This record gives sequence, structure tokens and C-alpha cells, in this order.
Amino acid sequence: MSDTPNASATPPPLSVAASLVGVEGLGAVGVAIGAISDVRSGQWATAASIAAFFALCAAGLFVAGWALWRRHGWARGPALITQLLMLGIAFGTGIPVAAAIVVAAVAVISVAGIVHPDSIRALSGEAD
Repeated sequence: MSDTPNASATPPPLSVAASLVGVEGLGAVGVAIGAISDVRSGQWATAASIAAFFALCAAGLFVAGWALWRRHGWARGPALITQLLMLGIAFGTGIPVAAAIVVAAVAVISVAGIVHPDSIRALSGEAD
């Protein structure tokens, strides 16, 4: 087994999960931009803090998505934890129902892709 796994051998369920984690990263970038663009008088520090937090979250999601795509086993934990947090956001924060359904669907599909037997084999190095 090489140090850098072959991305072309990434099983389809893991590819879907990795892609959706990347999409969540784009969503976090959107929230960061929204926080900056919705600054009210005297709220720069709060907006900058929120934007920085979500920018860091986006970076983490991009790294985790890339690592899943490249079949690095360490990425499974952060990706799964993120999906559990996304389910909490979907059902516990009062976001609009349509948005909650989309967020929950992305999280459930991502979890299914990450825990699929082919994905587990690929992330553990057994698929080589």
C-alpha cells in the first residue's frame, strides 16, 4: 500500500460522502460571507468572530472531504462528527423546514456513504 492512496479506487458511496462534505464546506463559506455582509452598526467584532469561526469550519470540511476522497482513514471521525452536528442543526435550531430537510438529507446520505462496507474497507486500506 502506498503512502498516497489512489483516488480512482475510491468506492462510489465514499465519493458521494466526500463530495457532500465538500458541499457542506461551501455552505460554511456562505455563512461566513453572510456574517460579514450582515454587519450592523457597532457589530464588527461579532461579525468577524462568526465569519472566522465558519471559515475555519469550512477549511476543516474541505480537508476532511479531500481526505475521504483520497481514502485517508483518519477523516472518517471528523466527517461523522460533523454529520451528527448537522443533524442537530437541522432539527434543533429553528431553521426553515425546507432547509432543515436538505441539511438532514445531506447528513444522512453522508453518514450512509461513510459507513458503507465498501467505504470502510477503502478507509481501512483493505481495498488495495
